[in-house]
Amino acid sequence: MRLGGWTIVLLATLCAQVAAAQGQARGRPRARDLGVPFDGTPGPLNAITDVAGVEVGHATIIAGQGRLVVGQGPVRTGVTAVFPRGKTNGDPVFGGWFTLNGNGEMTGTTWLEESGFLAGPVMITNTHSVGVVRDAVIEWLLKKGFAFDWSLPVVAETWDGALNDINGFHVTKQHAFQALDSGRGGPVAEGNVGGGTGMVCNQFKGGIGTASRRTGDYTVGVLVQCNYGRRSRFSVAGVPVGQEIPDLLPCYETPPPGRRGRPCVDGENGSIIIVIASDAPLLPHQLKRIAKRAALGVGRLGGTGGNPSGDIFVAFSTANPGAATPDSPRAVSMLPNERIDPLFEATIQATEEAIVNAMVAAETMTGVDGLRVTALPHDRLRAALRKYNRLVPR
Repeated sequence: MRLGGWTIVLLATLCAQVAAAQGQARGRPRARDLGVPFDGTPGPLNAITDVAGVEVGHATIIAGQGRLVVGQGPVRTGVTAVFPRGKTNGDPVFGGWFTLNGNGEMTGTTWLEESGFLAGPVMITNTHSVGVVRDAVIEWLLKKGFAFDWSLPVVAETWDGALNDINGFHVTKQHAFQALDSGRGGPVAEGNVGGGTGMVCNQFKGGIGTASRRTGDYTVGVLVQCNYGRRSRFSVAGVPVGQEIPDLLPCYETPPPGRRGRPCVDGENGSIIIVIASDAPLLPHQLKRIAKRAALGVGRLGGTGGNPSGDIFVAFSTANPGAATPDSPRAVSMLPNERIDPLFEATIQATEEAIVNAMVAAETMTGVDGLRVTALPHDRLRAALRKYNRLVPR
């Protein structure tokens, strides 16, 4: 980044990521802590990392303020990495994907659909950084000794151009490397981190969120990068929260040229990327069915998969290790279709909670041309839930 040198940016990135992780470790409120009611039983961390082996890493870039100068900032963006089996295990997993509305990008899905395997991490960044992150993943895999004659990484995006100098191309391969190298299990930083740094959700500040569900012998974990939705349709636990909090829309603190007063932005945002992990023995066609159910979780909160939105979901199973071994037939296990309904329900529940967790964790952010996007106010969320007798006593 050109504002103050790479050293400043990398230090700021590291500090932001560490602070976010420490915030969660200190018990920073999540949606359940505020009394939001959710169905189902979460895992110990209520995170995608409750699925054994899954690791998550972030690189966060925050620099500059004021007027947009393309190539200089302000910068509010980043990269998130999700490893199905951890960053030291290159064994592919069975996977499937689904798009609710296709105004977005997730690379590598053609081969994922054809082969049924997901090889390597799932990466999430901003719309105009997909290419550099894709190339960086290939280079990183080669440097780590994963020998591929070719590679088709899965890299997804949502658009952060309202808050971020998206045409400045501030995400570099070093940021992708940082997200990859920082992958780890345990608590997952949420809100204004990684690929979710500059995102807006239901016209509040959005970003990264995660949740999990236990069902029988299996765990389902979900991670979202949420950047979608209109305020008027936003609901939580059946409560029309967006109608109860119609103000606090994104507004310009200093109107850019061509705007008067302090105009607020009252339009639909897009999109949402959802990554679903499970340890249940599911085959690719079943994982595609799982990925479809994430749309119902988005719908619970008022999402419609509108025309400007890229709603793209990918699911994988960590069961059946070694299934991709090429030199001999492999025996694999499969959950009967008649037993898959609880996993559908778990996916819907975890998706819903992950989105709310992202919004609860996010903090108010001011970005390009002084656009201020307010965080979902915790006190007013609780007041809305209380009004409709939906608040869980703390």
